[in-house]
Amino acid sequence: MATSGPPVLQLAGVSKAYPANGGLPVHALRSVSLHVGRGEFVSLVGPSGCGKSTLLGLIAGLEEPTEGAIEIAAEADGAPGQVAYMPQRDLLLPWRSLLDNATLGAEVGGGDRAAARQRAEGLLPSFGLDGFADALPHTLSGGMRQRAALLRTVLLDREILLLDEPFGALDALTRATLQEWLLEIWERLQAAVLFVTHDVEEALWLSDRVYVMTRRPGSIQLDLPVDLPRPRTRAVRGTAEFATLKQRLLDALLADA
Repeated sequence: MATSGPPVLQLAGVSKAYPANGGLPVHALRSVSLHVGRGEFVSLVGPSGCGKSTLLGLIAGLEEPTEGAIEIAAEADGAPGQVAYMPQRDLLLPWRSLLDNATLGAEVGGGDRAAARQRAEGLLPSFGLDGFADALPHTLSGGMRQRAALLRTVLLDREILLLDEPFGALDALTRATLQEWLLEIWERLQAAVLFVTHDVEEALWLSDRVYVMTRRPGSIQLDLPVDLPRPRTRAVRGTAEFATLKQRLLDALLADA
């Protein structure tokens, strides 16, 4: 579903170092350059500790890069584009209902709470959450909590979604179900997605392109286009084309082991 045109997100030579007590600085990222096109689904894979989450934090504006530039394309009205960031944990507030958790971002941002609630209620069926508006987080399954967290992210109404291993803590069956559901939601939203995962097959099945990162300090060692037809079914995982792409990703990861 990726569209043509200039990137909606572009990183050029981004590095990040953290000061150490009385020692040399710790370099988390070194000269990372990547881009995400409008409406494109892009994944980041790499070994643990290579800086994938740090990179999303920099893009989200939670920290500043030590070097390099992060450019987010202007929206149609000329205002700077912004991103919506979903961290690894769902971070649902235990004392708020599902609906109140979903609208939290709009409230914090000073938006129209009533309008946000109305929109959230309209999206509950699409997110598989119909009938659970008043449920507290502890009554929800892991998959439902992740869908609620993504609904909260989507309600921020940003053109770029940053998703940090949203399915990493789920069992295999729930994970597979949510992968299919995420593709359906993404096709409706037409948003650009930068998706962090450790799962090579997940990255390939979801994405238009996959970036492979090196060990820390993380940098980009491979930019792999995923030329598999959409819409995708599970059957594509059994094709020779999928196997070839998977082997290229594994070769890149193992070369840096």
